[in-house]
Amino acid sequence: MREEDEWDGGVLGELAPEWADRVVFFEECGSTNDEAMRLGRLGADHFTLVLTERQVAGRGRRGSGWVSPLGEAIACSLILKPEVDSVLWSRFALSAGLAVAEGLESFGVSTEVKWPNDVLVRGKKICGILVEKRDDLVVIGIGVNVNVREFPEELNGVASSLLLESGKRWRREEVLAKILVKLKMRAGQVGGEFEQVKIAWEERCALRGEMVEMRVGGELKSGVVLGLSSGGGLLLEGGEEIIQADLVRRC
Repeated sequence: MREEDEWDGGVLGELAPEWADRVVFFEECGSTNDEAMRLGRLGADHFTLVLTERQVAGRGRRGSGWVSPLGEAIACSLILKPEVDSVLWSRFALSAGLAVAEGLESFGVSTEVKWPNDVLVRGKKICGILVEKRDDLVVIGIGVNVNVREFPEELNGVASSLLLESGKRWRREEVLAKILVKLKMRAGQVGGEFEQVKIAWEERCALRGEMVEMRVGGELKSGVVLGLSSGGGLLLEGGEEIIQADLVRRC
């Protein structure tokens, strides 16, 4: 076994044997999403996981950066080759966020989800998810703050970690194994079983019943969040459905 703060994709096999042969590990890479997309187009199997210790060009939604402190976080991307219709692929962001939230609850924290794909603990972001699609591929990028003790000044009060919220260090392999179990289940429900995802997601919705404002196609909109629409959009009071928006926040 390597030291606690080190990472080796092969160690995952101890805790999640079925994933042992599905992990492609890079000591360092630019973006796990880019590597996953490249490997997927080269023929990597469905449910191949790209994992790295050091991600030097990680990114979030709208091109924002993602900080992954060395030895303290999980940075990985999952390759999917879905059999469900591509019109349903936007649901993968919701199912991934839910899966991470459920997996992290195994470590003594109470999680919430923020549409479309952030995972929060006590209102602070603990995980970011970036879903990208191309041709017949879906790549789910996941960044989880596990043992992060300090954040850049601009993220203080905004971001948190499993260590800060639970008061305990955790093996990243153990955390990832729990997430993958949930992710496999929830990713399989984006088709005919999406109602199960919808119900579980709404139970953890951080903004349900709250007045929010968001930027939709350059226009500022506001409304009270009811939950999710059947298609996975954000459902507002009055029946308005938001399919895509930036800067969703409480008023």
